[in-house]
Amino acid sequence: QVRLVESGGGLVQPGGSLRLSCAASGLISSDHAMAWYRQASGKQRELVASITSGGITNYADSVKGRFTISRHNTKNTVYLQMDSLKPEDTAVYSCNYHKVGYDSWGQGTQVTVSS
Repeated sequence: QVRLVESGGGLVQPGGSLRLSCAASGLISSDHAMAWYRQASGKQRELVASITSGGITNYADSVKGRFTISRHNTKNTVYLQMDSLKPEDTAVYSCNYHKVGYDSWGQGTQVTVSS
């Protein structure tokens, strides 16, 4: 089992920045991917960014050039640096760990972009 604990959400003004962290613990496979998803009120959950254990990244078009996903392998931690935040980025952001046949989710952290 893999446990995920997120941190770093909060309230920020438009144009500001936040960094989310997701710390993984447990039986972490050498072949896996981690990702950030978000769900805004009244909308479906969407993939924001992902990173494989080999460091290959993928981003939603809506965040390309503004968000950066990275990982610290020895700490089993994934980060999401969010810059130039917009009100439409407001959502609950959740961390995901995925390997074949298994998914684990964090509890989610609220990000609110508002003046």
